[in-house]
Amino acid sequence: MCEPTSDAPDPYPSRRRLLGTVAASATAVAVPLLGTDRAHATERTTAAENSATTGPQGTGKALSLTLLGTNGGPPPLATRYGISSALVVNGRTYVVDCGRGAVTQYLRAGLSMPSLAGIFLTHLHADHIADYYAFPMLAAGAAGAQGFHTPVEVHGPGPAGIASTVTGAPGPLPGTVAMTRLAGQAYASSPTFFMAEHTGTDPATLLNVHDVLPPGTVGASATNTAPAMRPFTVMENDDVKVTAVLVPHGAVFPAYAYRFDTDHGSVVFSGDTTPTPNLVTLARGADVLVHEALYPEGLTGLGLPQALVDHILTGHTDVAELGRIAAQSDVRTLIATHLGPGQRTAVSDATWRRLLRDSARDADYGGRMLLGSDLMHVAVR
Repeated sequence: MCEPTSDAPDPYPSRRRLLGTVAASATAVAVPLLGTDRAHATERTTAAENSATTGPQGTGKALSLTLLGTNGGPPPLATRYGISSALVVNGRTYVVDCGRGAVTQYLRAGLSMPSLAGIFLTHLHADHIADYYAFPMLAAGAAGAQGFHTPVEVHGPGPAGIASTVTGAPGPLPGTVAMTRLAGQAYASSPTFFMAEHTGTDPATLLNVHDVLPPGTVGASATNTAPAMRPFTVMENDDVKVTAVLVPHGAVFPAYAYRFDTDHGSVVFSGDTTPTPNLVTLARGADVLVHEALYPEGLTGLGLPQALVDHILTGHTDVAELGRIAAQSDVRTLIATHLGPGQRTAVSDATWRRLLRDSARDADYGGRMLLGSDLMHVAVR
């Protein structure tokens, strides 16, 4: 069963002893926002963010992070790709969420398909899974040397335990395993034709798919809450240990945040969530926290009614909260992504940076704050 965190010991008490003190690359992170006057903090932060590298990066670092897409929400934008991130550990790549354009951005980032070792889905909203099955479908056997060489491990939410309300798709909502099987059926024509010509492979044979379920869960759960819990292990190999917690995201269940611990540092992905102690527990002491960010006034500026803005807030985190979350988690660097709204005409990069600085100052957070952008590359080590 899920264990409350109130009386539980810190699940990562010896991380810094085990991994050592790891600093993010000076060319890829912003300087501390406190301890200097506001004008100098603004100047230095902007300069550091501008020096964060973009474009093809390859896999030369022992631990590096690339934001493939940073847009929040399903509506597509011309200026931001859908939410997706790639973490490279010892030359192997792990993708977290597969929003619109993730495959294209993966290649633009200089990452190779043969290096893809795992895909992790935080939840099954469209903006997080739009390109999921495109990875195996486009990079299966027909891709030859540019495709997958070994099966990719996939981890994503299990069944929600509720019925579909979609016309023509009756029955219980599928989890990641069932969703993958159904996608294989929906797109069966293409691999069938390729295999008839001896030029392709069944994409399903190139995935090992696992439903992530909280400890003690038997089958599906009908609750959409995220009870207090200790992080639990999702996957572990020679490169990385991946742990997760449930996070609250409106009606969505299950929804997860993931933590990647390596010999070179730790990176946490919040997924879509409102502020929750579960995430603070998961992220405690991490080197990098990649966290979603919502600016309510920006949504209002798009002409959305206040009632809708308030509803959106019930499943997301106001950017003003990020400094407090970073401080409570004791993370070295926080990167804001899944930006809502993502339109620069609605909220400029300068405004996002100001909001992040204000949030850090109000929480007395002395770490680093970065505004995420598509193809931003952070060399953790």
